[in-house]
Amino acid sequence: MSTTARLGLLRDPDFARLFVATALGQLGDRINFLALPLVAIVALDADEFQVGALTAMTTAGSLLVGLPAGAWVDRMRKRSVMISTDLVRALVVLTVPVAWWAGLLTLWWLYAVALVHGVLTVFFDVAYASCLPHLVGRENLVEGNAKLSAVRSVTSISGPATAGPLAGWVGAPATLLVSSAGMALSGLIALGIRIREPQREAVGHARLGREIKEGLRFVLRHPALRATVWGDATFNLFLVLYQTMLLVFLKRELGLGPLGIGLLLSGMGCGALLGALSATRVARWAGQGTVIWLAPLVTCPPCVLMPLARPGGASVYWAAIGLAALSVGGVVRVVAQSSLQQALTPDRLLGRAVATARFVSWGVLPLGGVLGGASGSVFGAAATLWIGAAGMTLSFLPAFLSPLGLRRSARTGAPV
Repeated sequence: MSTTARLGLLRDPDFARLFVATALGQLGDRINFLALPLVAIVALDADEFQVGALTAMTTAGSLLVGLPAGAWVDRMRKRSVMISTDLVRALVVLTVPVAWWAGLLTLWWLYAVALVHGVLTVFFDVAYASCLPHLVGRENLVEGNAKLSAVRSVTSISGPATAGPLAGWVGAPATLLVSSAGMALSGLIALGIRIREPQREAVGHARLGREIKEGLRFVLRHPALRATVWGDATFNLFLVLYQTMLLVFLKRELGLGPLGIGLLLSGMGCGALLGALSATRVARWAGQGTVIWLAPLVTCPPCVLMPLARPGGASVYWAAIGLAALSVGGVVRVVAQSSLQQALTPDRLLGRAVATARFVSWGVLPLGGVLGGASGSVFGAAATLWIGAAGMTLSFLPAFLSPLGLRRSARTGAPV
């Protein structure tokens, strides 16, 4: 295959800018993902339930603004939303090391930062997913999503690999300086994207409720879209429950330090990269609908290797392989699912459809954080990981029992 063919959409300057902005923004996010809970665990000595509450605050934005965000984003230029939210998120994260140096940092401060950052992330993600069809065309959605997933996967490796040693060297709070810088640079690079979709004519606030209902009806009445969001909701609920206790288990039961945790989570990033590189081929071979239900059924069960691990043994390496397998399946599923959702949705409903899907499937994330913290407090971290692995595996059922069980083409809706 020639270099030109391998580059594909990267030859387009605007997509290349989005690609680089995604890399920097995701690097910042992945560092934040590891460093923020470590600040709570190491610097503030948070217990299991407090870590779960922090996770809930991080994801509460989907419930608070998930539905109106889609209607609002549909009224605005997606590029402008992405830039502004990136820059403000960078400032919000920057307050954590500043408060730490000033001796003002508390758990309540972390909760506030997690909540504001999460709300802004809702707007960013809705705009990000909605802009891609305008940028690359519907015929290139699978390639575009696969390439963006690949760069997100690379940052899933480099983020923890950077955050772990940094947290051990300068402390978890100071590590968030790098997170803030990544998001700020992402917003600045996105300024160079030249393609701007036309802004919709301004409408009154009285129509906001009707626009939200239109997006809800479209997604929840469409058999394929409805199956994807309910499957996603089940997966995300148990994934967050699992992740909430994962850092606690690694730190307190396996005895790993920040460097070890960072390296192990980088293994998840390697799995995600493998999934992104193979997503287009797998979707073409098995069909998008089949991939959406088959991936969790095959790749979630190995997560039970983590609670089976013991300190200092080879079982830790097997547990890392289990997490990498989860990442492979997760990325393959998300690429197929995102491309199918974007292809099935009319342009005028893209923001609302993305927001509705996110509201349903991500609205459970705060519940997952609270349940994870409560389960960890009552049953322990290891038992909570078992529960999470079982729930993620069962997330294949909504898609398997829907028309997606046979769907192989987003355009025809029939096997080919």
